[in-house]
Amino acid sequence: MTEITIPASLLPADGRFGCGPSKVRPEAVAALAEAAPTYLGTSHRQAGVLFEVGALRNNISELFSLPDGYEVLLGNGGSTLFWDVATFGLIRDRSQHLVFGEFSSKFFSASKTAPHLGEPSKIETEPGTHPLSQAEDGVDVYAMTHNETSTGVMMPLTRPAGVADDALVVVDATSGAGGLRVDMSEVDVYYFAPQKCLASDGGLWIACCSPRAIARIEEIAASDRWRPATLDLGIALESSRKDQTYNTPSLATIFLANQQLRWALDNGGLEFAAGRSDASSSHLYGWADAHELATPFVKVEAERSRVVGTIDFAESVDAKRLAAVLRANGILDIEPYRKLGRNQLRVAMFPAVDPADVQALTACVDHVLAALA
Repeated sequence: MTEITIPASLLPADGRFGCGPSKVRPEAVAALAEAAPTYLGTSHRQAGVLFEVGALRNNISELFSLPDGYEVLLGNGGSTLFWDVATFGLIRDRSQHLVFGEFSSKFFSASKTAPHLGEPSKIETEPGTHPLSQAEDGVDVYAMTHNETSTGVMMPLTRPAGVADDALVVVDATSGAGGLRVDMSEVDVYYFAPQKCLASDGGLWIACCSPRAIARIEEIAASDRWRPATLDLGIALESSRKDQTYNTPSLATIFLANQQLRWALDNGGLEFAAGRSDASSSHLYGWADAHELATPFVKVEAERSRVVGTIDFAESVDAKRLAAVLRANGILDIEPYRKLGRNQLRVAMFPAVDPADVQALTACVDHVLAALA
């Protein structure tokens, strides 16, 4: 099945196109190796690591041009854990969730099963599209997803008209943060993990929080609501202000994320990073639109993700077999999201991925399709 050899002249320089963990730039790995003797294996309560955590918070503030009063919080566990964190420390009573894929549905489920919260509201559309928020009585958190990793749909972020003054707009930006443009003044909590656009490893959640969100965190922290310490946003806020996490973080994850952030900032910031993803996605979707056997899964052009591309294939193409041949030739992790169950490929186009490698990828797909035919 996989005995098709792609000519070396067609292959990408780097064959990693996975949606997480993502490609880590070799330069960042080399920098980590150089710093390792005095950084890895050292105390996370001492100056060396405190400096790196502080740099992470400052670099994120700079990349997103955070408005005055916004703070960067972090803790261990990733975005999946942050959904539980939010049920304990952000939602006062009821939340509204936009559900349009696997990951946006999981935050809804976490809120629905939390025994101390009221019944959440759900606005749902079919995978491949996205819904829009609308003001609703009694809702104090409006949960959105900037980029649905499972389907390759991105959505605009705007504060819904007519919502209560103290209601929070809480955005899952796991696969979009650092690769998609964002106006932070429209968002109260923009949370994500570093193993995608930040070209690092997993095990950390990061949240950019507005003054309105900080006030909500402090309000709940002062209440009698029971909260496990590891899910307590009040503790995370206190620790982050000291450039720490409540418990031991992955030092490598923090360091690699900083390397990616500095690379982006030194080359033009978020516009530079988003521009690389724009170039990659423009090529991928243009190729698929013109192809007789491929088509973008997301039909509305404005909703097509710039960082995660999903491409459907005709019934005559076995996309699973196609992916297996590509993997055998060193092109990795472009299989579709397992629960979506479509005959497609899913391609990460995060800023660390060279747009030239995306062009090489489509040339390789064409070569394999011709060989299989």
